Amino acid sequence: MEEKDGPLHVAVLLKEVVAQFEGRHIRSFVDCTLGAGGHASAIIEAHPELHTFIGLDVDPVAHEEARSRLEATSTSTLMQLNLVRTNFRNFQKVLRDVDARLAQEGVDGVLMDLGMSSMQVNIAERGFSFLRDGPADMRMDPSASLRADEILNKWSELEVGRILREYGEERRWRQLARKIVEARLAGGIQTTSQLVGVIGGSKFSSNSSGKQGRMKGLHPATRTFQALRIAVNDELRSLEVALSEAFASLAPKGRLAVISFHSLEDRIVKHFFLKAAGLSKSLDEEGDAHDNNTDFFPALEYVHIPGETRHSKYRRKKGLETGSGGGAYLGDRNVLEGKTGVILTKRPVVATSDEINTNPRSRSAKLRVIEKL
Repeated sequence: MEEKDGPLHVAVLLKEVVAQFEGRHIRSFVDCTLGAGGHASAIIEAHPELHTFIGLDVDPVAHEEARSRLEATSTSTLMQLNLVRTNFRNFQKVLRDVDARLAQEGVDGVLMDLGMSSMQVNIAERGFSFLRDGPADMRMDPSASLRADEILNKWSELEVGRILREYGEERRWRQLARKIVEARLAGGIQTTSQLVGVIGGSKFSSNSSGKQGRMKGLHPATRTFQALRIAVNDELRSLEVALSEAFASLAPKGRLAVISFHSLEDRIVKHFFLKAAGLSKSLDEEGDAHDNNTDFFPALEYVHIPGETRHSKYRRKKGLETGSGGGAYLGDRNVLEGKTGVILTKRPVVATSDEINTNPRSRSAKLRVIEKL
């Protein structure tokens, strides 16, 4: 296996994630995408009252990296550390297996970081990087059956084109699908460098040192690699299932935080949050309904929130009476209240310029958070 010569994986929006659970009594927490344990260790350190921590990941390398880190972080002998190698779409099954009582009562906090880990990208044999030559694999779970080379060499041109269009949002999907199929006449595509060559990525310039230079725009292979990775790992369907199971498993006042990195994921998260909160139709980023229906908001009446302060209750009631609250705001214009949940990030939280400068991969990260009523 190739040595990991890239930088260590850095958890994105770390302070922002911790802040979403700050000042809350967290007895149970589930990290659905454990990775190297960056977010997990910060949550454990910030909440010594934690009794049950569950970390999920399909990648065995992630478990190796995370376990020693989390065991060293936890200073509580009472906390139960449960690391389970499985896809986060199996959320509720894991809860039942770990603690049947917890599955019934609900968990206090859940995190999903949907980004690729440097542990995966920096190992050429995993096949995730278009900058490293390796087998066209792209499986997050090495035991899974479907690999990227099977799609590239066996799927029909129509199906290849479909995933490039739907999962990669690739404008050249017809042209690239045709090139991929035509490459089969010359022996097919077995490696990432061969795929980059077919796509035309070899024309992407590099600096004099041979390392990839910073360019405006995307590498020509970015969208194709994204599409194949999503297809191989069934990522979008898994996300939809995981979101539904995670929100359903939250305890009252429990919070679900999700970090996404591309528009397909963010769209799924945004629309799910609206539905989960009991808001029947989506809003644009400025908070306007996409139509002029006056009955858009289902929460035009005051809805009691357990544990709410008298001042907050007054502000919400006053906002409803004057119309300034729009029927769905909790005083903060970045908060949306529905019948079953409160969206705490109508506009997603993004990385600061300082974080982007030190960790460029954070530039596309978006954090959205919902609280269950």
